[in-house]
Amino acid sequence: MKTRMTVAVAALCAAAGLTSGAGAMEVTVYNQNLGLVTETRSFALKSGANDIKVNDVAAQIDPTSVHFKSLTAPDAVTVVEQNFEYDLINQDKLLEKYLGKEIELERFLGVGGDRREVVKGTLLSHRGGSKVIQANGKIYLNPPGNPVLPELPEGLISKPTLLWQLAARKGGTHSCEISYLTAGMGWHADYVLSLSPKDDAIDLNAWVTIDNNSGATYKDARLKLVAGDVHRAQPPMAPMAMAGRMASMAESADAAPQFRENAFFEYHMYTLQRPTTLKESETKQIEMASAQEAPVKKLFIYDGASGYGADYNEYTRSDPNYGIAGQKKVWVMLEFKNSKDNKLGMPLPAGRIRVYKKQDDGALGFVGEDNIDHTPKDEKVRVRMGNAFDVVGERKRSNFLSDARKRWFEESFEIKLRNHKSEDITVRVVEHLYRWNQWKLTENSHDFKKKDAQTVEFEVPVKKDGETVVTYTVKYSW
Repeated sequence: MKTRMTVAVAALCAAAGLTSGAGAMEVTVYNQNLGLVTETRSFALKSGANDIKVNDVAAQIDPTSVHFKSLTAPDAVTVVEQNFEYDLINQDKLLEKYLGKEIELERFLGVGGDRREVVKGTLLSHRGGSKVIQANGKIYLNPPGNPVLPELPEGLISKPTLLWQLAARKGGTHSCEISYLTAGMGWHADYVLSLSPKDDAIDLNAWVTIDNNSGATYKDARLKLVAGDVHRAQPPMAPMAMAGRMASMAESADAAPQFRENAFFEYHMYTLQRPTTLKESETKQIEMASAQEAPVKKLFIYDGASGYGADYNEYTRSDPNYGIAGQKKVWVMLEFKNSKDNKLGMPLPAGRIRVYKKQDDGALGFVGEDNIDHTPKDEKVRVRMGNAFDVVGERKRSNFLSDARKRWFEESFEIKLRNHKSEDITVRVVEHLYRWNQWKLTENSHDFKKKDAQTVEFEVPVKKDGETVVTYTVKYSW
């Protein structure tokens, strides 16, 4: 009996243009609502014309991206025509095929529906669940009962299906490659940082989250993730349809990393080193990498005039009241270098970073989160945590002079920093010289670094329970 069943299955597959051999599948997911599906399938082709179909493809496939190739004999198989059928079965489409034809209405009567009755009639109309039936010379408007149809109408399918017309000059079993792009797939990275008691080191775990809403399941697929900003032309309208730790990002002898990273054109690709199944309408999380005790710096940054300069114009340059309003909040940031020396060094995809720290009782406490952009190796990562509770900044302008005829302005500022913490700190004061790009600091109480054409920074030590005052005068000319 088992032999007979095997022969029968093989015969059905051959009739459909398929062999019973399973093929390999690879899924490449981009972080732009895009997936590339590549699979290898075996088809039994005869010499001459062949019709084959594949009916378990993504519902959101882009039909213009489909590619078919015989790996066995590339020069002996030509694609004459390919089609994508997506007219899927539903009640409205089924009834539409039976307009003007006889159908049955099945209903159950009596106590508990123990009596079955069947009414036959011609379907004249249907819309939104309402039906018009002609039976026994009378017209029935929306009669009760479940429609029963004698057979499945031609032209309707239960799954999205790709069909090819092939011309083969060589018959036999062909191993063929099929690939296509599909919408409904995406991925993003999430990072979990655990901060040391002294805020000088972090444990980092990187996770990837893959969403599959493409309309298909990909079983035992080789998974690849592409990080980068891939440009796409405007596409044509398509049919609608936290756990254990692994190795550090640096090489580890204890365990092999789950993902292997390599450059791919001007992007980065992360390949999972084992097969995985991506189910339809599933969100899957996989740990990508981790690092322990990576050095980190905690920064206090006071940008008292943040926001000024975006609305700059010729009139604001000479407005004495422009840029005098300020805020008191001092930002807290964590900064680490994504380098191998710091036990990191893998290109980090864009994503969200959440930071935790152990409390005095040993429990983890959430201390902030931020988003990072794609970060190459050996670049710095800066994570904004929030505002410091015990550090206050105060900024005011102390003087303003101008001589429009001689084309210069001069203004002075006083910045006070108060530290109510129990330890000494250093605050990085950011000042935007927004009035013009020709300037000179004529007086300054602290050393500064020029960061760009219109930004300077002061590194200001502030004693515990103390106050430090920064003053400077800037002269603009044009």
